[in-house]
Amino acid sequence: MKKSVLTRYRVMAYVTGVLLVLLTLGVIAKYVLDIDGAADFTRVVGIAHGWLYVIYLVFAFDLGSKAKWPVGKQLWVLLAGTIPTAAFFVERKVSHELGARVQDASPAVAEA
Repeated sequence: MKKSVLTRYRVMAYVTGVLLVLLTLGVIAKYVLDIDGAADFTRVVGIAHGWLYVIYLVFAFDLGSKAKWPVGKQLWVLLAGTIPTAAFFVERKVSHELGARVQDASPAVAEA
């Protein structure tokens, strides 16, 4: 498996996780604290999270299929983008697990 497959998953896991935390804070600000402007913030962040979560799903599925994960593990990684802060913990676990299996995309240089 190429390192780029893991890297793009990791980037999207962090982006999705940050947006979901911001969305959660926006919902609290909107419904609990009744802060002006929170509705617009929540709408914008919610739309961004929704679209970027779709990209996260594609990258996570690609990673899982190349890593030959069982269905249960694949579903847990896919759902991690819907639970605030879960994406960070799942990404860390996946990175440690697959770190030894990834290869750089550059070809090995043979010594003469």
